[in-house]
Amino acid sequence: MLKRRSKVEAGFSMSSMTDIVFLLLLFFVMTATTTSPNDIKINLPQSRATTATKQVAAKVFIDENGNYSLAHGSGRAVAILPENLESEIMNIVAGDSLTYIALHADQTIQYGEVVRVLDIANQHKLKIVISTKTRK
Repeated sequence: MLKRRSKVEAGFSMSSMTDIVFLLLLFFVMTATTTSPNDIKINLPQSRATTATKQVAAKVFIDENGNYSLAHGSGRAVAILPENLESEIMNIVAGDSLTYIALHADQTIQYGEVVRVLDIANQHKLKIVISTKTRK
């Protein structure tokens, strides 16, 4: 009779399992940061309009306290001072062929804050879209 010289291990190697768990963790961390790029809570006014602009060059956010944030296209919004808003919008639009700006303004802010953004868009001949939520 022939004897086997090597013994077969009865255990299970966990190295491939840890690799898979690590890759899944990496995947979920990356998708979680890209699925909710806007953490700014804004209570948008309601409208019956359902038209949506597919691509915008910049998004301006004004929250209920009058704080401004600016995002480039689908990027993450960054807080900005109102006096720097015009120059930052022009920096974004200068390198982009799209001339649409989306305004996400809380419904409780003063009307003058909205007019400030509308005036910047009008002065530089930019098209502006005012975001609303659909009325139920």
